[in-house]
Amino acid sequence: MDLPQTAAELPPAERVRDPALVVVDLQNDFVREGAPLEVPDARATIDANRRLIAAFRARGRPIVFTRFLSRPAANLLWLWSPQCRPDTRCCWPGHQRRYADRHALLDCAEVIDDLAPEPGDIIIDKHGYGAFHGTGLDDWLKALAVRSLVITGTVTQICVEETAREAFHHGYRTTIAADAVSSFAPELHSATLKNFAMKFGWVAASDEILQWL
Repeated sequence: MDLPQTAAELPPAERVRDPALVVVDLQNDFVREGAPLEVPDARATIDANRRLIAAFRARGRPIVFTRFLSRPAANLLWLWSPQCRPDTRCCWPGHQRRYADRHALLDCAEVIDDLAPEPGDIIIDKHGYGAFHGTGLDDWLKALAVRSLVITGTVTQICVEETAREAFHHGYRTTIAADAVSSFAPELHSATLKNFAMKFGWVAASDEILQWL
């Protein structure tokens, strides 16, 4: 089909044609209470994520969970996230941690049990902010004939934004679910969504995206 003149003119159903859902970094060390890199607002997005996950499962569409994994050796990222150093081991795979809102020890790098991946879901492990950089995500999506992405998760202005911008540069029509992403800085959250909608993709509430599907 011929593309319209502007993104606003593209019919909603075309924005999410042949979609996959990408759930960014909703892991214990970001979401659970008292986590080293806790984003308290992330817990408020769990229900919206559940609804989107259920809708994609019901339609047999791909669901991708990304996990940020800290490298055990000194690296540049430690300068900005010192919680990833050995004394705290934030997002070190296999490291067990106790959180204020859970009784049992949990693997700090795992996706939260509220949204536990199921067999057939795609898990993308990354060592930086974007889910495309240095991973096989694009290969997975192309193999599954995916043309568009709906992106959720945390942190809005870091890993969510980086992943969504990378998706644009890889040619995917991309929508950020506004009520399914979260940040520790409300002003940066709002600015990120506004900027993304201006030049990179669409921003919509999860219920609106469900109508588009």
